[in-house]
Amino acid sequence: MTTASPALETPRTHPVDQVPPPARLGVLSIQHVLAFYAGAVIVPLLIASGLGLTAEQTIHLINADLFTCGIATLIQSVGFWKVGVRLPIIQGVTTTAVSPIIAIGLAATGGEGGVEGLPMIYGSIIVAGLFTFLVAPYFAKILRFFPPVVIGTVLTTMGITLLGVSAGDITNYAEGVPAGRDIAYALGTLAIIVLVQRFFRGFLGTIAVLLGLVIGTAVALILGDTSFGGVTEASAFGVTTPFYFGIPTFSLTAIVSMIIVMLITMVETTGDVFAAGEIVGKRIRPKNISEAIRADGLSTLLGGVLNSFPYTCFAQNIGLVRLTRVKSRWVVAGAGVIMIVLGVLPKAGAVVEAIPSPVLGGASLALFASVALVGVQTLSKVDLTDNRNSVIVGTSLGLAMRVSFKPDIAGVFPAWAQVFVSSGVTVGAITAIVLNVLFFHLGGQHGSKVTTTADGERIGISEVGEMDRETFVSTFGSLFNGATWPLEQAWESRPFADAPALRAAIEDAVLGADRAEQDALVANYPDMATLVTADEEQAGAISQDVGSFALENLSDEDILAVRDLSARYAEKFDMPFVAFLGRTDTFAKVIADGVRRLDHSLEHERRVALTEVAEIAGDRFVIMMADANPIGSAWIRKFESLE
Repeated sequence: MTTASPALETPRTHPVDQVPPPARLGVLSIQHVLAFYAGAVIVPLLIASGLGLTAEQTIHLINADLFTCGIATLIQSVGFWKVGVRLPIIQGVTTTAVSPIIAIGLAATGGEGGVEGLPMIYGSIIVAGLFTFLVAPYFAKILRFFPPVVIGTVLTTMGITLLGVSAGDITNYAEGVPAGRDIAYALGTLAIIVLVQRFFRGFLGTIAVLLGLVIGTAVALILGDTSFGGVTEASAFGVTTPFYFGIPTFSLTAIVSMIIVMLITMVETTGDVFAAGEIVGKRIRPKNISEAIRADGLSTLLGGVLNSFPYTCFAQNIGLVRLTRVKSRWVVAGAGVIMIVLGVLPKAGAVVEAIPSPVLGGASLALFASVALVGVQTLSKVDLTDNRNSVIVGTSLGLAMRVSFKPDIAGVFPAWAQVFVSSGVTVGAITAIVLNVLFFHLGGQHGSKVTTTADGERIGISEVGEMDRETFVSTFGSLFNGATWPLEQAWESRPFADAPALRAAIEDAVLGADRAEQDALVANYPDMATLVTADEEQAGAISQDVGSFALENLSDEDILAVRDLSARYAEKFDMPFVAFLGRTDTFAKVIADGVRRLDHSLEHERRVALTEVAEIAGDRFVIMMADANPIGSAWIRKFESLE
């Protein structure tokens, strides 16, 4: 039996599960709270502003939000049963919900706003949270209805729509003309945020919004434009009670609107969990996604009960984990405890409530513009030369902006429909989802394009079945490194019922070939030692795969470990150490799998190596399909492991 060298040994306790010393744990937890705080409190502030709530009601919303954020973070990071992904992830209120929540509150009160609209808001949040919890195990099955063209359209619409909320905080149209000082506060706050992001790196860069709020409020305090009198009047201690604003009421249209919000946040959470797993070196499996989404659902349900709002993973804190390289989930759990403590201190909420509206507007301008930018970046993955995609984006944005710019249009619809048509985000999301289904999922359209010819024409499975041998081999030649015989044998299996049948025919050809052909095929692939030492140009020449982040930024010690493993593998099996790498594979996993494979017999390892080659070909086939189908794009590659 071959044993691992010291360089190949891995720690018994994963860094995610390690608990730092108490003093270090406390400091690191406070850092997470500071990075998270501005994003956490800005949502209840914006909702309170949009609904015209009083200062006392706003303070209660802020404290309820912080209290529930702490509980939600503990659920996600510590976890129990099948709830919580047990990674260093902070939970916070999603900005996706701001515009729909305000729309629901205004619709429930006939456009008057006020606390009377909150029971309907919380009723829809409770049902949406329960829906999210129950649908979590099946979410991977409906991811195909949320390709980049849908997500990008919704995020862009959301960001642009929310900019109107920022504008409302900056300007005071009740007097007819915006006050010059209000504009100055907003622009000054925005300038601080931009300058901090430009000139500071590390932790200070992650709290740019918080610094903007603090400095802007300090200037307003000095000039006499705000006061902390509410802090002295606020109670020293107070716990939010369930249904503080009244027993929830339920409206079907409000519930559907909030479920759409949660569907979008489920996609965001999936991406955040993959990112967190990549950073901490944990492979993300379908059950992990289900655990994370269940935590979102349970936290959202609690939010509806405890006078807060829908919850999702906070990406800025995932970035902080990458920045600090502190991977312990107990640091994040400590931050959750701190938030619970802050949530029972009304004076902390009163401090936040004292932030002047123009300062808040300047900060939210930066936040919401970044949401729109993420939407644009997502749409950049979409083939907009495809008329179907351009129709989806153009129609959805057009209808959403029509509602956002002229919300009075909701008045021409019956009362039951006004929740849908009074929010540009909801209108844009529903339009994008429906049109995506119409163009890509009805009438046999979905998945019809398998590859692209040399002339750039996208073709389907029926055209592939009509190819002659030479054209078929030429079209799919990139699936293997220099070998054509698997394709020639697969061609014999025509016609193909669908794309999976084509892929199966190619894999069967590899696994059913004679020994000499199989050995020659494996020998065409570079081993891990070659991959980790190749520069970018060389890597592109030897492998076309998306591959994994696992082999990026390796230390000299890591490279030596791979070389040692590859040399021992070649010595024992007389083959290169070949392994298929997915996006969620980690360096530790590559090493651990390699060491395990060293214990195989020669015949066993030959089959394993062939399977790895077949997996590489399958991954390239998925990429080929994604390029041929705009609906797939990067999302097909990212979520293939969930199927």
